[in-house]
Amino acid sequence: MYKNRIKPGISVGSGFTLIELAIIIVILGVIATVGIPAMGNMINASRISAAKDELRTLKIAIVGKSGSSNIRGYENDVGALPPDLQGLFTKPGGVADWTKFAGIGWNGPYIDGDNGEYLKDPWGVDYIYDSGGRKIKSVGGPDTITVAF
Repeated sequence: MYKNRIKPGISVGSGFTLIELAIIIVILGVIATVGIPAMGNMINASRISAAKDELRTLKIAIVGKSGSSNIRGYENDVGALPPDLQGLFTKPGGVADWTKFAGIGWNGPYIDGDNGEYLKDPWGVDYIYDSGGRKIKSVGGPDTITVAF
């Protein structure tokens, strides 16, 4: 009485064969093989771009920027380069406070640095600050990126 009952609308034998599933897995493997390295290159390129932007921002914080914005920077305010990059956020010892009438002294912070992220490049490596050579370097990526000021 209940033999060979099939619900209407469902066909017997529908589904994927083992060969079809194997072909789909091979196609996904090829896509992953090509896509993962390309995505890694995009991530690295974005880190390089971010490092260049951060280095330019640090340069402006150190020496300022003339033009329509007239950002003075640490060197223009204090009359010397900061002893280290922390001096852009925290007033170094021995540096005078800002005097409005004289226009000299530490008038910072010169950079947003609550958590110290400005001290590290996008790879998590400390920037190398060379005040004598007047440059900052990022050495964490595949190539060294240098900004002179």
